[in-house]
Amino acid sequence: MAANNRRMSGKKGAQIGSGGKRRRGLEGKGPTPPAEARKGHVKNRLANAKAKQTQRRTAAKSRGKSSSELVVGRNPVFEALRDGVPATALYVQQFIDNDERVRDALKLAADRGGIHLMEAPRPELDRMTNGLNHQGLVLQVPPYEYAHPEDLPAAAYDEGDEPLIVALDGVTDPRNLGAIVRSVSAFGGHGVVVPERRAAGMTAGAWKSSAGTAARTPVARVTNLTRALEAYKKAGITVVGLAADGEHTVGELAALEGPVVIVIGSEGKGLSRLVGETCDYRVSIPMPGGAESLNAGVAAGIVMYEAAARRARR
Repeated sequence: MAANNRRMSGKKGAQIGSGGKRRRGLEGKGPTPPAEARKGHVKNRLANAKAKQTQRRTAAKSRGKSSSELVVGRNPVFEALRDGVPATALYVQQFIDNDERVRDALKLAADRGGIHLMEAPRPELDRMTNGLNHQGLVLQVPPYEYAHPEDLPAAAYDEGDEPLIVALDGVTDPRNLGAIVRSVSAFGGHGVVVPERRAAGMTAGAWKSSAGTAARTPVARVTNLTRALEAYKKAGITVVGLAADGEHTVGELAALEGPVVIVIGSEGKGLSRLVGETCDYRVSIPMPGGAESLNAGVAAGIVMYEAAARRARR
C-alpha cells in the first residue's frame, strides 16, 4: 500500500483538493499595493508628477545657485541691512572707530537675528575683499536660490490664476532687475525669468531695488532663453515681446488677459533676433513725448499695469 502511495504521489497533474490548479497557482501574490504604487492609477500618476517636480527643483537649486557676495563699506552695509538684503555674517574690523554708522549697522544685524557677528583684523578683511575700501565693515550675502522656470506657471495654476510672467533679454543692470521684480510683485505677476549669461542676477543691488519684494517673487534662471520661451509656448502660454517697432500697442492686445510671458529687452538693443522671432506678438508702448526708449524697469511697470487692469475687468 505504501508503494502504491509513492507511485500515486509521483504522478503528474493536479493534487486532490486543488480545484484543478497546481500548487503554485494556489499561492497568493501578497497584499494589494497602495494606489500610489499601482501603475495606471490616478494617484500613481500624481505621485510620479510630484516626484519629477521635486527632482527638477533639486536640480535647479544645485545648478542655479549663485556664489556668495560681499557688501563692503559702512554706508553700503548699513543700507543693505536696512533694506532687508539677506545676510549670513557681518565682519567687523578689530579696534574699529565706533561711529554712528557702525553702531547702526551692528544694531540692525542684532535685531534681525540669524546674522553672525564676526570680529576680524584688518589684514583679514583686506584679503576677503581683495583690497577694497571696506572701512571696517563687510557683509556676507548668501547665494540666491533660483526657481525652475516650470515652477512659475505651476504656482499660478495652483492658485487658480492664469500665469503672468516677465522674461528679460539682455538686461544687465541689477537695479533694473530689482525694479522689475518689484513691478511683477505689485501687479500680481508670478515671477521673472533671466538668462544665466550676459544678464543681471539676484545680487545685493537687485535685492535693494526690489524693496523687499524679492523675498516673495521667484526668479528663475535658464541656460537658453529662446528654448525656455518655446517650452512656455508648447504649454499654452502666449509669448509677447516688447519692441519699439511692434505690430501692436500694449493697450490693444487682448492676449494680456490670458496666460502670458512678457519679454523685455535691453534699453539700447531691445530684443535679440532669435527671441524676437520666438514671440507670438510684438507690442510697443505709445510715447507721445517722442522718447526713443524707456528704462526696462519703467517699461515692465507699464505693461504689468495694463495686464493687471485687463484681468481685473474680466
